[in-house]
Amino acid sequence: MMYSKEELFLAISNVIDPEVGFNLVEMGLIYDASCDDDGNAHVTMTLSTKACPMHQLIQQWVKEAVQKMANIKEVEIELVWEPEWNVTMADEHVKKALGGG
Repeated sequence: MMYSKEELFLAISNVIDPEVGFNLVEMGLIYDASCDDDGNAHVTMTLSTKACPMHQLIQQWVKEAVQKMANIKEVEIELVWEPEWNVTMADEHVKKALGGG
């Protein structure tokens, strides 16, 4: 495997949710990420709400964050709604800030 899940999550942690100001990883919106030896990355993620007006833009930001990594050729974003995101999936400091902790 070219990159570990942790390395991919680290790259994605540069993407900030503009509504709340936290990155997608600390919010718990990135469920999984993998990369094969050929440089094909796959990210499974969700958004805080299906009505999010920035769906396409946030997915594009995630894609671009991963594409910046050396030797990445393709990035596939899989947007899922199960399990449905809620604030308890976020890191402790995010929960406190958003009133869920």
